[in-house]
Amino acid sequence: MQGVPQQFPCEKDRARFRHLPELPGVELYHAHISRYAFEPHTHEAFGMGTIDFGAERFRYRGVNHVAPTHSLVLMNPDELHTGESATQDGWRYRMIYIEPQMLETLSGEAGWWFTDAVREDRLTSQRLSQALALLWQATDSLAVESQMLIIMQLLRPHARVAKPLIVEPAQRFDRVRDYLRENFERNITLAELAALVSLSPWHFLRQFRRQHHVTPHQMLMAFRLYEAKQLLTRGMPAAEVAATVGLTDQAHLTRTFSQRYGITPIRYQKQIISGRR
Repeated sequence: MQGVPQQFPCEKDRARFRHLPELPGVELYHAHISRYAFEPHTHEAFGMGTIDFGAERFRYRGVNHVAPTHSLVLMNPDELHTGESATQDGWRYRMIYIEPQMLETLSGEAGWWFTDAVREDRLTSQRLSQALALLWQATDSLAVESQMLIIMQLLRPHARVAKPLIVEPAQRFDRVRDYLRENFERNITLAELAALVSLSPWHFLRQFRRQHHVTPHQMLMAFRLYEAKQLLTRGMPAAEVAATVGLTDQAHLTRTFSQRYGITPIRYQKQIISGRR
């Protein structure tokens, strides 16, 4: 990335990058900077992120800004800016860089533009930080694409657009919901779902979430975990349950089951079986 050295002079300063095969034109960036001061530089992409700790001081469009903890940083392409710590212990932040054409593809809207470089919005900042962390960790393509949509919708209220999104009729997506329920054990792709309703993948993804208020991946996981409960109730071993419902392994089942139901699958199974005696 332009403006970031290959190695920081101070050992406390560190940064990590990630590109996702499913999302060409998108770059993820996590960093904790204490001493390094970024010289004036630009990005050819939109730069959007959140301050998780500390505060950043930077100059953007000829104006000095300070972005405190739990604030949003929103930069347009090709805008010269700097960056340095505004606190003794530095600042920790997460950014996502999206090239303009890719952002238009993802959002379905032309002419995104941010008027404010810093927005103090604690709730959105925390949600964006979590979404960026989940996107970094995601391995399943449908999970990656669905998480990306959540990020776009978190950022959308802070952007101006020249051409808004066109909304599709709600009933058009009933077939997709039924397809997810009937094929929950398979590795389903975004392109596969979009083809059911003759839409482009990203247009389909945006419209599906708009109508159902969840992503296809979230709905798929709901069907998988419901079936997992039924199989656990019948006494099937957790590892076998994970494979049957289409999850990666038992650890994946344990993590997602606990997040949804507040209990591990093994503890759930023991309680249900012991309750019958």
